[in-house]
Amino acid sequence: MRVEARVFAICSVFFVIVAPAYWLITGDPTGTSALTMTALLALLVTFYLGFHASRMTPRPEDRADGEIADGAGELGFFPPYSWWPLWCGSTLALMVFAVAMQQWWLFIIGVGLGAVALTGWVFEYYTGEHAH
Repeated sequence: MRVEARVFAICSVFFVIVAPAYWLITGDPTGTSALTMTALLALLVTFYLGFHASRMTPRPEDRADGEIADGAGELGFFPPYSWWPLWCGSTLALMVFAVAMQQWWLFIIGVGLGAVALTGWVFEYYTGEHAH
């Protein structure tokens, strides 16, 4: 995680330098505040990753003597394809469309369908040995 912390530290320094330069060149308060917030968020991620990197054992890719074989083994659970994100996105699009057209009855239908889609997505893997 030290490498990731350094990448975000470089981004933080870049945005800290660019934000005042942008203000001096353009005088635009909106872009300057966006660049300032971007710098602060990158700094937040830098501190988070740096804090956790100091408390955990180094991963094989973080060590100078790390070998490729050190990273072998199971990496984790990668779920297969799922249709639930499509339905969640579709119901969100329906709700945004309903708000834009001020059709509140359509928004209520979208909320109902969205609740079903989100519930299906959350409980998708509660089958088999993980069933409750």
